[in-house]
Amino acid sequence: MSPSRPPGAGAAGWYIGLMSGTSLDGLDGVLAHVDAGCCRVVGHVALGLEAALRSELLALNQRAGTDELHRAALAANALARRYAEAVAALLQAARLAPADIRAIGAHGQTVRHQPGMHDGTGYTLQLNNPALLAERSGIAVVADFRSRDVAAGGQGAPLVPAFHRQAFADPQRTVAVLNLGGIANLSVLRPGSDPVGFDCGPANALMDGWCERHTGRPYDAGGTWAASGQVLQSLLGAMLAEPFFALPPPKSTGRDLFHMDWLERALQAAGCTGAAPQDVQATLAELTAHACAQEMQRHAPDCRALVVCGGGALNAHLMARLAAHLPGVEVGSSADRGLPPLQVEAAAFAWLAHQCVAGLAGSLPAVTGARGPRILGAIYPA
Repeated sequence: MSPSRPPGAGAAGWYIGLMSGTSLDGLDGVLAHVDAGCCRVVGHVALGLEAALRSELLALNQRAGTDELHRAALAANALARRYAEAVAALLQAARLAPADIRAIGAHGQTVRHQPGMHDGTGYTLQLNNPALLAERSGIAVVADFRSRDVAAGGQGAPLVPAFHRQAFADPQRTVAVLNLGGIANLSVLRPGSDPVGFDCGPANALMDGWCERHTGRPYDAGGTWAASGQVLQSLLGAMLAEPFFALPPPKSTGRDLFHMDWLERALQAAGCTGAAPQDVQATLAELTAHACAQEMQRHAPDCRALVVCGGGALNAHLMARLAAHLPGVEVGSSADRGLPPLQVEAAAFAWLAHQCVAGLAGSLPAVTGARGPRILGAIYPA
């Protein structure tokens, strides 16, 4: 008798993963071949967001203005159309047809993340129109990855540790993976154990916002502006007094907490409202490095390898500050492990789409705190 196929084997094939993160610096799409044990990325596209859409998404996250339901629906439509452009570009570059793709994993744009709050369940909200994306692309779309975990009592985030295990785990030693997007999240991968994962605090969200406000540039390329400043210890202390940093896992966060008004309050509390802008930028970089290193020391003291992905991996100053806070730890980019930093999260959602199509759990209760593993996502057929 022939051996039975492993669970999910029939779902193997080409998948597209789409990710527009908290930093709002654009969207990344990947084309990957995924099966139960492997995710192989063969194509990548990065598209910017139109200035008007980016501003609207940021405003909706900050509860700015009126008629939010109407504006959110139109923003979701605009984002789905941009997603469809990324899909078309990936298909054209690979010379594939829509029928060749099993599904698109489209995360959407998070504008609220409040799990467990208000009524004991809370919610997480990602703007997206997967039905429109399915119509535009002719490909099945998997979306709404987070809400099932929240319904099961979990944080709904981070969802990438399960993929990090697939992509970066080492059977011989503990490896940590740090994603520096708008928010920083850490995965700890120990041989023979379920991953540990949680959000550490802000990463690019505050640094990008401060840089744009004072230089007109959307981000501090390479961290050169931050490197020109001096860390303001009083401001760093005021920011680190935020209770989130002392919480144990599971925990997740977003712009609901770490936004520019939060920074303004910290500046006032520290008496730094008149500080040189580059010194504030240096302090924001130090906040991210300090908070992430502190979580490493708390939850992965045995780890000697830190793999960094997300846009922050391209910030040389931030990478140097992480290394300074983690003596004895090899701090390197995910590119050194075969997956460039800007492709990791999009690849994770291609993998999560495969998990959904295969009927396999995509969540890790040890990470999110949910009552058990759950199949994540809703499918919108082609």
